[in-house]
Amino acid sequence: MTEFILKLMGDAGYFGIFLLMLVENVFPPIPSEVIMGLAGMGVSRGSFALWPVLLVGTAGTLAGNYFWYEVGRRLGYQGLKPWVERWGRWLTVEWQDVEKIIRFFHDRGGWVVFVFRFLPTFRTMVSLPAGMARMPHWRFSLATFGGSLIWNGALLWAGIVLDSRFSELERYIGPAAIATFAAILVFYLYRVATWRPRG
Repeated sequence: MTEFILKLMGDAGYFGIFLLMLVENVFPPIPSEVIMGLAGMGVSRGSFALWPVLLVGTAGTLAGNYFWYEVGRRLGYQGLKPWVERWGRWLTVEWQDVEKIIRFFHDRGGWVVFVFRFLPTFRTMVSLPAGMARMPHWRFSLATFGGSLIWNGALLWAGIVLDSRFSELERYIGPAAIATFAAILVFYLYRVATWRPRG
């Protein structure tokens, strides 16, 4: 994984960083922690400049999140109704729950998107309900870009400080990602087993 990221960054430069961050947010095969951390190593070694890396990485994050925002916006939350009515048992939600989420996004969606930028997994998927709630483009963009700028800056700083030792963290990031996914799966199975419709 590290070799692939370094090769793409070496071959494509800043565009490679943008592309990696975009793909990571559409379909996350590579954690952004690794991408921006290795980019920080490049800054430390003089291969990249700090601000261009931070800005293109954050622009890639915004572009990737816009994919899910547009999916939600085009689908619309009303488009979920047949799915919820048919598969609510497995989704562990009822239509009233969907309406509550949409109302919540209308009232506090900007802050939710901003805060979720610091949470693994949810920082990408929060774009879907934001689009379904038809959050204004400017609010979604501002919240996503602002939160991502802070998070990516922290990852860059870690890469700069740790430099060559950053690659050692990859052995921990992989198991941590697997453990997080397993915890989410267990929680979902628990929800399915214990969920009862209000009606």
